[in-house]
Amino acid sequence: MRTVLETEGLVCPFPVMEAEEAMADLTTGDELVIAFDCTQGTQSLPAWAADNGYTVTEFAKTGEASWTITVRK
Repeated sequence: MRTVLETEGLVCPFPVMEAEEAMADLTTGDELVIAFDCTQGTQSLPAWAADNGYTVTEFAKTGEASWTITVRK
């Protein structure tokens, strides 16, 4: 299953906090697509994924200052 989490407009650490909550509802193998526009998220979200043993399957810049990261649980 793939779930999309929109966090545009939130500054760090809130995208990470929202991602943690969303990931808690997913099962192993599910993917969470996190859309964000906080520059710090380009570092904090991959670091959060690595710290929790999640795999980053995609990281894309979607606009001048917006990105998506896909994390598999």
